[in-house]
Amino acid sequence: MSTIRPHLLIIDALNLIRRLHAVQSQQALTPAQALVATRANLINTCRKLLANSEPTHAIAVFDGEVHSWRKEVYPAYKEGRTPMPPELREGLSTLQDAFWECGVDALLSETDEADDLIATLASGIASHGHQATIISTDKGFCQLICPQIRIRDYFNKRWLDAAFVQQQYGVAPAQLVDFWALTGISGSNIKGVAGIGPKTATQLLQQYGNLAVMIEACQQAETAKPLLKLRLHQDEALLAQRLVRLQRDIPLGFNLRDIRYPPQPD
Repeated sequence: MSTIRPHLLIIDALNLIRRLHAVQSQQALTPAQALVATRANLINTCRKLLANSEPTHAIAVFDGEVHSWRKEVYPAYKEGRTPMPPELREGLSTLQDAFWECGVDALLSETDEADDLIATLASGIASHGHQATIISTDKGFCQLICPQIRIRDYFNKRWLDAAFVQQQYGVAPAQLVDFWALTGISGSNIKGVAGIGPKTATQLLQQYGNLAVMIEACQQAETAKPLLKLRLHQDEALLAQRLVRLQRDIPLGFNLRDIRYPPQPD
């Protein structure tokens, strides 16, 4: 008898909710009406995702009110980001309930960022040779891409896969952390190396392969101009690398049996 291979569907909950809510906010609705419409849309979207993905396990991961370790080592982390609309923040519990109504458990941590929890979940199942599908528009997850982990941009109806990364950045998924270490990520207010933009970062990675080799090369007496910039801003690059790299080893406190889909009685 053949057994069904595990397939974990991971929904980046706030990434999905904020985009659904933004659509409703453009309509002539009161904040309360927009929240009700967002909830209905969320249930509809969640059911579509489940039907299309046919997962054996599913979870929606939320960001809590987390003062993350990244903020500790870099206080300017995510400064300047547009805050969540207050009516959406107040309605999060009803939106969590919407996932439960669809048979999907919701995970919210008070100590870890959703991105790190998602990376830990996906990497954990991939390490056993099983499949994980992440639903998010966040390109930061592209560093996780491998045969067992794929990312679906639901709103643009596309896969953020190795071909997408190559087209967008000119590097392999495994090189993305070092790419962003050089260029920074403006959306998270992470600075890279001053004077190194995406084109130069791609060229350097194509030539040297990774940041460690570049740092070694830039210690040479005669250094090319981009590497000279790296030599001057090496500490910033290494900090950015640390901030951008997703954690994959967070203790979760539950196992796959707890997030089976559809839910099964113990």
